Amino acid sequence: MKIAIVAETAPVKTIIPIIENINAKIISLTHDIGSYQLLEPYSEKIQPIGQGRKGQTKRSNFTIARLVLQDTLRTMNALKKQEDIDLVLTCGNAGDARKGILTSKLLHIPCLHIEQDIYNPTEMLAFANLITVPNKQHEKIIKKNYGIKNTINIKGYPQAKYVSQAILEPEEEVFKQYNTNDFYVLVLGGDTKTKDIKSIIREVEQLNKTILIIPFRFNPEYVRQFIRKENIFIITEFVDLLSLMRASQGVIYSAGMGITIEVGALNIPAIKILGFHKKHASIDLARSLGINVINIHQLTEAINIMKPTNGKQLIQNGDKASKKVAEIITNFQLFNGKNGGITSMKKIWDERKQYR
Repeated sequence: MKIAIVAETAPVKTIIPIIENINAKIISLTHDIGSYQLLEPYSEKIQPIGQGRKGQTKRSNFTIARLVLQDTLRTMNALKKQEDIDLVLTCGNAGDARKGILTSKLLHIPCLHIEQDIYNPTEMLAFANLITVPNKQHEKIIKKNYGIKNTINIKGYPQAKYVSQAILEPEEEVFKQYNTNDFYVLVLGGDTKTKDIKSIIREVEQLNKTILIIPFRFNPEYVRQFIRKENIFIITEFVDLLSLMRASQGVIYSAGMGITIEVGALNIPAIKILGFHKKHASIDLARSLGINVINIHQLTEAINIMKPTNGKQLIQNGDKASKKVAEIITNFQLFNGKNGGITSMKKIWDERKQYR
């Protein structure tokens, strides 16, 4: 079997435990250094497709469409060079998942998409041949909200399995690298509004603690302009985020499923700041793990009652889910279900308008 993986860094952490359970040749297509490094040990070949886009400006629908088509052409050209691709495997709701699903549709290659947040999926979800969801409730919601029926419940998050088996840097090495053993990590992820970054910085400044900021999708210089205190630092280079979070006193994040799963599986104290997604599967999961979900102005109070999560069940379910997806991949008759098509894509597009 020959599988093409199209994914960014966070989704790759979901995919790795799955491909470890199958016998297949892996061709990886990605745009960022993080996923490149993670997938390299498993891949026969890695192809670049486009580039990441950090910034603080809102793009028009025309610009979004142009960029998607541009990168889809790159993805198509990369896949056409490969022979006999049996399956395209995607995960997440960002650019690479979009390119992967659309390319598989255009090239008539079956696509399996691993969906972890059914409240905010990519529009291209409507064209995947088969979609996995983490629980029964999500299976019902995706059918009700988007009319998508070609789903299968894998009863967990494979990424939790990845976190549980990751080889982490000793805490002492992390302390040396960042010259401190008493710090908090602030992650500005995909649930962060650009206009709220200044407010978030102002709130963490009031904590009078050393804060290491991971800006993710934002230009570091844009974030840096709001910092007024010397105990707040931006990490601009590629970072071993799991090791950094494990060594910290706790994690403050305005991000989605990936970080929620990671802090849960690491059993570390965490606070999730509500972002622009008022309904999000990561909010449900965070609360089930005992993570405080707060408005930014509640941060000073919330940080004093942070407590470690209990991710034992999360990891056990993640292990079972990884094996379940591996089983699905080897059982191609499951890919015969009809996808949602244009009608479902329109429903997802309309739902996502509120976040643009």
